[in-house]
Amino acid sequence: MKLISWNVNGIRACLKKGLGDFVAEESPDILCLQETKARPEQVELPLEFAGLHASWNSAQKAGYSGVAVFSREEPLSIEHGIGIEEHDTEGRVLTLEFPEFRLVNVYTPNAQNELRRLAYRMTWDEAFREYLCRLESMGKPVIFCGDLNVAHQEIDLARPKQNRGSAGFSDEERAGFDRLLESGFIDSFRHIHPEKLDAYSWWSYRANARTNNIGWRIDYFGVSRDLSDRIASADILPQILGSDHCPVTLKLA
Repeated sequence: MKLISWNVNGIRACLKKGLGDFVAEESPDILCLQETKARPEQVELPLEFAGLHASWNSAQKAGYSGVAVFSREEPLSIEHGIGIEEHDTEGRVLTLEFPEFRLVNVYTPNAQNELRRLAYRMTWDEAFREYLCRLESMGKPVIFCGDLNVAHQEIDLARPKQNRGSAGFSDEERAGFDRLLESGFIDSFRHIHPEKLDAYSWWSYRANARTNNIGWRIDYFGVSRDLSDRIASADILPQILGSDHCPVTLKLA
């Protein structure tokens, strides 16, 4: 089974940049998109999406945030948000239940410049961690994926010293990701590539960052430990353009 996650930074814009061709070429069983910035009725999906079951969670604010999942198999159930009103207005979480696992597509809030939203971000992190643990306690392993807006370790960004304390690389956010993994989840990419360098999924639009690979790895597939022996591969596709992020993949045996 092939799963792909991608922060498309606007699905309508990304469709104009080849998203349909990407779907046709990769043929994922499950495609998770973040930062869709649209409601489903605003999006005309191309033929490449035919036959895929579409699930959406859009923000109340127009043109903001939002996630979507396209799956070949019809989900058994769909849940929007994490059940906490404070966190569920921005269209950031979508959970699909399948026979063998529950899939959670997430677009984590950014702590923003000068960490002005850090307090909310840390409240979110704990609520999301508890949500994943609650799902796992229901009897099926969990896969979560998306833009987690944190580079976990120094190896996960090109310039850790210069960015220490910045949004996405604050001590608090990194510790939040530690707690998430300690709760029983595995970072699939580091499970397969524990020491791989220069592997990033997001680049600033400034100063030719992508050309020079001055990036951050902030997009993840996390899995319950019970699924660790089924991880066949976990990769990043930096050659795929169309957003300031690139897709990340997970293949299960």
